[in-house]
This record gives sequence, structure tokens and C-alpha cells, in this order.
Amino acid sequence: MMKQILFAGVIGLFLTLVGTPLLIKLLARKGYGQYIRDDGPREHASKRGTPTMGGIAFILATVAAYFLAKAITGYLDPKADAGPTFSGLLVLGLMVGMGLVGFLDDYIKIVKRRSLGLRAKAKMAGQLIVGIGFAVLSLQFADNRGNTPASTKLSFITDFGWTIGPVLFVIWALFMILAMSNGVNLTDGLDGLATGASVLVFGAYTFIGVWQFQESCANALTLTNPGACYEVRDPLDLAVVASALMGACLGFLWWNTSPAKIFMGDTGSLALGGVLAGLAICSRTELLMAILGGLFVLITMSVVIQVGSFRLTGKRVFRMAPLQHHFELKGWSEVLVVVRFWIIQGICVIVGLGLFYAGWAADK
Repeated sequence: MMKQILFAGVIGLFLTLVGTPLLIKLLARKGYGQYIRDDGPREHASKRGTPTMGGIAFILATVAAYFLAKAITGYLDPKADAGPTFSGLLVLGLMVGMGLVGFLDDYIKIVKRRSLGLRAKAKMAGQLIVGIGFAVLSLQFADNRGNTPASTKLSFITDFGWTIGPVLFVIWALFMILAMSNGVNLTDGLDGLATGASVLVFGAYTFIGVWQFQESCANALTLTNPGACYEVRDPLDLAVVASALMGACLGFLWWNTSPAKIFMGDTGSLALGGVLAGLAICSRTELLMAILGGLFVLITMSVVIQVGSFRLTGKRVFRMAPLQHHFELKGWSEVLVVVRFWIIQGICVIVGLGLFYAGWAADK
């Protein structure tokens, strides 16, 4: 199974490195260029017309890398011990579903020349359908230990507290999916910013999946302390998914970094936000995601603060929201903002993984 993690990452990286230029040529030929807001930083005007919907590249590469890694290692059969799992397939399905909603939004913006894309109600309806479908299905398919892909308990580094029940769980899962999707979408304003930040979080979830497998309660008889274990249905397969995503996004970053040859669009940002929430839910690290994905939370909060302050006082806290544009208007170059924000995201990942390990060590 460890080979699958390695193969998934390498294949995902290769596919986007090679496939993204082909997508760029296809999108450029059809004239599917990015719409740039007139009220944004003036330097962004030069980006108008850059091919968008690049999320197609890493979505397809991730799915292909997952199944190719299974095929190469001889575990493509779902009945095999290391074959595709319900947890892995549900998380991939969430990514594809949210990506499809984003694709429709991008397509309408570009082809139909409607700057707002999908109507707000239609876009929300699409996200709700995908999110509810994931949430409901994630409470099915119990394994021989009775574990389903998700749990109706809240979680930080493991499940805690009382069971909130299936209805409240669906609402909670929807909140996470919508919050992370919007967070990544807001972060995707500078070349490579959201892609690079996502690579760091997917790297963290690759590690978490491997660690949870090694300390799984299913292996309690071989653990030094059976009380310090994780009741996660398919942790190692979630690591395969996270590794495929990490590799695919890293390859896409080669073309998405400044000056970007392609943008991920809503196709990519909604997909990434959805899959991040899915990994958190299925690995029972829901509240930890707020730390691991700290940059997305910070940027989202900057928008909330800006809107709230303007409505209440008529004054703006930042020169422009989301936060990355505030620093651009202060005179920081785009590359400087991106690199420093990556550093912030790296610190968030280190803190999150530190808390994850500390929680295990404390129980041990």
C-alpha cells in the first residue's frame, strides 16, 4: 500500500506536468480566457485572456493517478485488501462533483460572456446537491468494525463529544464543504497562491493517513498502547488520494506559478475546497482543518471583516479584500505576497501536525 502512495504522487505529478500544456493550447485555441475585474489591482489587467478552467488538469490527473497506482500495484479490484475503498471513492467523487459545478460556472462566464457565471441560486443548488450526496453516503458502507467513512461525532485529531445525529452531521458537513470551497476560491487570486498552499495541506494529509493506519485500532493487538489508536475506516487509502492530489497540484503549479500560463478557475478552486473538506471529514480531523488550512481561513476572515466593517461603520479595514490584494495595494509585488503567504501556510501545517502528534503522544 505504501507503494500506491508513492506511485499516486509521482503519476499525478507527471500527468499535470505533461498534460497541462496540452490543456493550455486547447483552451487558448477556443478562446477560453480569464475575465479580470476592473476594480482589482492594475497589474492584473495583463492577465486578461489567460486560459482558465485549469482545474480540469489536476482533477483528471488525480483520478487517473489514484486508479493507475492501484492497477500498477495489482490492487484495482475493490474486493482486494488494498483496492479502492468507499472513503477514497467518496472523497474523489466530492472533488469531481464540486469541480463540475465550478466548470459550469466558468463555462458560462467565458462562453456565454456573463461575468457572474452561474446564477447564485443555481450555483448554491449544485453545491448543496453534491455536498448532501457526499454527507449522506459517507454515513453508509460500514466495515467489519462498524466504521463508516464519516462519523456523526465532531472531531479534532480524533472523534470527541456526543453524537450529533445524521441530520446535524449533514448540515455540519455542508458547512465545511462550502466554507473550504469559498476559502480556496477567495485565495485563488494570485498566480500559484491557492495551488501551492493546497500542496502543503495535501502533504500533511498524506502523513496523517499513514500515521493513522500505523496506529489504527484495527491493529490494536500490535500497538504498544491500544488506547492510543484511530478509528478511521480507510486511512491509508485517504493517504493515496492525498498523495495523488499533492503530486497533481505540484505539477500544475509549474504552469500556474507567476507568470501563470493557466488559471485553475472555479473548476479547480471548488474542487480543491471540496476535497480538503472531504479529507478532513473522512480522516476525523474536521476542526484540525481550520489550522492545517489556516491561510484559507485567514483570507476568508479578511473578507468577512471587510464586509462587516463596511456595513456597520461605512469604513474599510483593508485597502481591498481578500487579504492578498490589500498587500498588493500596499506595494508588495505579487511574487512577494505569494511566497510570504506560502510561508504562513507552511507554519499552519507545521502547527497542525504538531497538535496532531501531541494529541497522540498525550494519549500514549
